[in-house]
Amino acid sequence: MSRLKQVILTFAPEFILRILRNLKKKIRRKELLQRAVSKEFIPENQLLNNLKAIGLKEGDSVLVHSSMSKIGLLEKGPETLIDSLLAIIGKEGTLLMPAFPAKGRNKDYLIANASFDILKTPSNMGVVTECFRTLPGVKRSFHPTDSVCALGPLADYYTNSHFGELTPYSKNSPFRKLCTKNGKILMLGTTLNGACTNLHTLEDAVDFKYPVYDNTLFTVEMMNEQGEKSIMKTKVHNPVYSAKRNCDALKPLFEKEGVLINGKIGEAESMLIDANAMLDCMIRNYNVYGVTMYTPYGEKGELK
Repeated sequence: MSRLKQVILTFAPEFILRILRNLKKKIRRKELLQRAVSKEFIPENQLLNNLKAIGLKEGDSVLVHSSMSKIGLLEKGPETLIDSLLAIIGKEGTLLMPAFPAKGRNKDYLIANASFDILKTPSNMGVVTECFRTLPGVKRSFHPTDSVCALGPLADYYTNSHFGELTPYSKNSPFRKLCTKNGKILMLGTTLNGACTNLHTLEDAVDFKYPVYDNTLFTVEMMNEQGEKSIMKTKVHNPVYSAKRNCDALKPLFEKEGVLINGKIGEAESMLIDANAMLDCMIRNYNVYGVTMYTPYGEKGELK
């Protein structure tokens, strides 16, 4: 990252950053529309080769965070990407994607939407996740803010114990279970800042010293696959503390410890992360230096 870009990201007001992000998205959409007219698709075999090259293989459990616009133009859009992922991990692999309903902060979302329908509540984590959510055979964890969808032989295992958890990244969550099964996280054109939800597993794995959860305890009306209603209480992250996150600053540590591999999928700068190795790395560096996404260089800046 250039020095100028780092300064802008660090000191520019949030509304300025939002304007810049929207402008960048608008320019990218226009570029992709122009390519669509001339049918300049990324070949599917290139996509498959890229996925293999970054380290994805048959039998993997992989949680995918994606940005379609960063990947480039695919002939069938999200379907091409999902088909390619399933082809690489094969019948013994399990594909997972986030299916969070909130576009912004979970606290704001629950204040306005105190209900969750496992079949009808859409994912707002990108077009790929919503396409995946509606595929036949896909299972979804029963959680109002941080649900995960899964397809494959371990889909039920990953999704069957999220309901009733007071915090979304507990040992019974799909995120922590991914660590237990030595699963992987594929960041397809997304950054640690923007999408690496598994970083939150640290907060529920240790006696976390920072007030990352909001004081409000939300009561949500839940509807399952059979149309049966129930009530679930849940905490959400504290928006004030969420604003302190600097997840991308953790990337050099993960690279140094071999937790994270860089690559390119289509046109997207991407990362493949070992979920359990990342959690171990975070716990160890938290215990020794106080490293977190809020203090990425340690409490005293030792890792800077």
